[in-house]
Amino acid sequence: MSKPLFLVKKPGMQTTIQDKGRTGYQQFGVVASGAMDQFSYQAGNLLVGNNRGDAALELTMAGPHLLAQSDAVAVITGADLQPQLNGQPVSRWISFSIKEGDELIFHGAKKGVRAYLCISGGIAGEKTLGSQSTYMKAKMGGIEGRSAEKGDTIYKNVEDRTVKPGKGLHYSFIPDYDDLSPLRVVPGPEEEDFSKDGLHAFYNTEYIVTQEADRMGMRLEGTPIKHLDKADILSDAVAYGTIQVPKNGQPMILMADRQTTGGYTRIANVISTDLPRLAQLLPGKKISFEKVSVETAHSLMKKQEKTLTQIEFLNSES
Repeated sequence: MSKPLFLVKKPGMQTTIQDKGRTGYQQFGVVASGAMDQFSYQAGNLLVGNNRGDAALELTMAGPHLLAQSDAVAVITGADLQPQLNGQPVSRWISFSIKEGDELIFHGAKKGVRAYLCISGGIAGEKTLGSQSTYMKAKMGGIEGRSAEKGDTIYKNVEDRTVKPGKGLHYSFIPDYDDLSPLRVVPGPEEEDFSKDGLHAFYNTEYIVTQEADRMGMRLEGTPIKHLDKADILSDAVAYGTIQVPKNGQPMILMADRQTTGGYTRIANVISTDLPRLAQLLPGKKISFEKVSVETAHSLMKKQEKTLTQIEFLNSES
């Protein structure tokens, strides 16, 4: 069952319903989608007593203007889009109460790109192939497979229990969106297809995030990465964080709404624990890359999983 939660007075730049993603169908060419910053999204759900994979609203750059249609406990995580409730600033990463008639407004990105509005009980959207995640190109999931529009009603799942507001995240767990450290990557399947100079450029120079950056991918600009021969390969599997290098030598990083296969050489893949930081990069930001082993990537993934487990335990109802 569901009930009206928000009336959309202004939709913002791109407001979509997302969950953990549409997994298990990539072999059929179905895009995974899901929240771009999985850490902020999952942590937000835990702070309002939800399961990690419950659906939430992903807000991009210029957030929406929402009029509450019912009471709820909410939390805003991820980017600082300068949220205000009834004209008063709202603290991120700590849950708060929303009452019917309240107005929630976001004044635009101050730090980071994507924020997550998680609601106790979870957002209720259309489910396609087991996921409510919105994939706009195929019009799948969420709100008729599209971004929110003025006049839309956003629904929430009806709760069977009371969730108290005021639960927050310890500052040590909150991501630093000013972190300029290199994005850690593991070598890609075609690493040997690049020249020594090309690999040196990739790992030792900075690249700028261009304006061509969205949920599908992020184009970078910098020192060209040279191939030994050609840039094309037989179309093969790609993942969130796969870094492809086409003929022009300018790398492209594939994101949550990526295609399921690609035909360009794959020089590396951003490790899963650094994908949230990648998802929060604004155009114009400089980034660099650092090679790590698969073992290191696994160790860091386990550490992040431990952090989420701690958040779940500390915020569980007694």
